[in-house]
Amino acid sequence: MKAKIYSKIRPNETQEKRFAEFLREKYGETELEWEESSLYPDGFRLEAGGDVYDWSVRGRLEQLKTALSALPKNGGNIIPLLRETVENWSPDALAEECGTVLSVGDGIASVDGLERAAYGEIVLFSCGIKGMIQDLRAESCGVIVFGNCRDIAAGSRVKRTGKTAGIPVGKGFLGRVVDALGNPIDGEGPVEAEGCRPIENPAPGIVDRQPVDKPLETGLLVIDAMFPIGRGQRELIIGDRQTGKTAIALDAILNQKGKGVICIYVAIGQKASSVAQFAGTLKARGALDYTVVLAANAGDSTPMQYIAPYSGCALAEYFMYAGRDVLIVYDDLSKHAVAYRTLSLLLERSPGREAYPGDVFYLHSRLLERAAHLSDTLGGGSMTALPVVETQAGDVSAYIPTNIISITDGQIFLESELFFEGQRPAVNIGLSVSRVGGAAQTKAVKRAAGTIRLDLAQYREMEVFTQFASDLDPATKKQLSYGQGLVRLLRQPQYAPYSQAEETVMLVCALHHMIEDILPEDVPSFAREMTAYILKNIPSLGEELAEDLTDDTVKKILEKAEAFRAAAGR
Repeated sequence: MKAKIYSKIRPNETQEKRFAEFLREKYGETELEWEESSLYPDGFRLEAGGDVYDWSVRGRLEQLKTALSALPKNGGNIIPLLRETVENWSPDALAEECGTVLSVGDGIASVDGLERAAYGEIVLFSCGIKGMIQDLRAESCGVIVFGNCRDIAAGSRVKRTGKTAGIPVGKGFLGRVVDALGNPIDGEGPVEAEGCRPIENPAPGIVDRQPVDKPLETGLLVIDAMFPIGRGQRELIIGDRQTGKTAIALDAILNQKGKGVICIYVAIGQKASSVAQFAGTLKARGALDYTVVLAANAGDSTPMQYIAPYSGCALAEYFMYAGRDVLIVYDDLSKHAVAYRTLSLLLERSPGREAYPGDVFYLHSRLLERAAHLSDTLGGGSMTALPVVETQAGDVSAYIPTNIISITDGQIFLESELFFEGQRPAVNIGLSVSRVGGAAQTKAVKRAAGTIRLDLAQYREMEVFTQFASDLDPATKKQLSYGQGLVRLLRQPQYAPYSQAEETVMLVCALHHMIEDILPEDVPSFAREMTAYILKNIPSLGEELAEDLTDDTVKKILEKAEAFRAAAGR
C-alpha cells in the first residue's frame, strides 16, 4: 500500500519514523512518499488509500469546530462549557475518508475512493456543496449534487460525513418560503431552527396509530359531503392539466384558518412565478401564518426536486410528533416521478415499465405511508396528505396514477369535460371515492348528505337516456330539474370555503327540494343567500349543528327556508 504526505517542508527523520510507525499499525506495511505543497505551510496532510489525516492548522480547527458544535445550543450558561471544551481539547488522529470526482454533470457526480460509504449518506465536496450517495458500485459510487455542478470539476476532493440527509425544523418555518434543504428563498432573512430531522424516516407502525375518525374539512361542499377526508388520511387529487387540482388544495389550506391545523405546501417542478403567486394568495388571505411553502422549482436541479417531498414530510413530522394536526400537499408527484426517472437514467440504472425504474412504487409508498393519526401515547398528532397527480387525457390506468391510487385512501378525480362546462370544482362523482367514508364526517354533515350521491347518480343516468327522447313526462322533467339543481349547488367559487354549518344547511335545503324550481344558473347564489338568511335568523343553529342534526333542527331550517322563498317570491 502507498501513502502520501503533503507539507511545505519535508518531515525530518524523527517525524518520518513516527508516520511510518503509525501507518504500519493502522494499515500494515506501507510505502510513504512526500510531496511538497504550499497548501499546508503549518502542518501535514497524510493520505493513505481513501483515508485522509489532516494535521494542518486548518484541519485541527475543523476538529475543534466539530467539538464545539456538539455542545447544547439551548442550555444555560454556555461560557463554562466553551472554556472546558477548549482547555481539554487535543487534536486526534482521525481519518477522513475522501474520494475523487471522476466526472460530473446534470446533477450527478461519479466518485472514486469512498470505499466504506453508505447508501443515502451525505458527502461534502471541496467547494462546500453537499451531495447524497444514490448508487454504489465496486469501483465507484454515484452522488446526486445539491447545488450547482459548475463549482465541481473532475479531480475535486469529496469527503464523507457519516450523516444522512436532514432538514432543519422548527416553528420559525411557519409563514416562510424555503427550498428543499430548508434554506429561505423569500428574502426575509434566516430561519431560526429548533432542531434537525432526517428526510427519510420509517412510517409509524400499526400500534403507533389510531383510527382515522376526525374530519379535516376542506370547505368544498362536493368533497365534504361525498368524499370526506379524515385527519391522518391520504387522499389523492388527480386529473388532467389545468383542471383545478391546485385550486382544491389551496381552498383546503385556506379553510384551516383558526382550526389549529399546520399546512405545508410542497411545490415540485412548478414555475417560480406560480409558487410566488400561491404564497402571495395565502398571505393576502391570512393563511401564510400557519403555512410553510417548500419549493423545488422547475429551474432547480433534479436532485432538489427529488428530495423536496421527503423534506416537506420531515418538516410535517416535526409538528405531528409535537401533537399538532398537519395538512401536507405534494404538488405534484408526477413531476417527482419524472425527476427520479431522470436521476435513475443518469445513474445508469435499468428502466422498467414505461421507462420508469421499477422502484418508483416504493419511492411514493414510503413517502405517503408516513401520513398517520398517531396514538394518544405519542401525542395524538396527525399528518393528512393530499398528493396531486397529473393524468394524460384522463387516463387513470397509466403507471404512476395506478401506483399512487393503490397507496392512497381514496381519490378526487377532476374531469376536463366538467371543468370546461363550468362545473368547478370539476369533481367526477362516479370515479371519486374516499375509503374512510362517513367515519371522517361530523354527525350533522353525514346525516344532511343523506342520499345526495344516489340522487346525482340517478340524474346522470336519466340525463343520458333523455338525450334520445323528444317528449318527457312531468315526473321525469321534475327529476331532471332536481338533479340539475344539485349539480349547480356543487359549483363553488374559489377562495370561498364553506363552514360546516353552511354546508349542512345547504344540503338539508337541497335534499328537501327547496331549490327545485330555481333556474339552474341562479341556484348557487340563491342557495348562499338562503343559507345566510337561515343562519342569521336562527342564532343558535351553529352550536346545534356542531353537536348533531336532529329532526327538530331540520324542521327549523326548512321553516326558515320556506320563509326565504316566500320573501323572494319563489
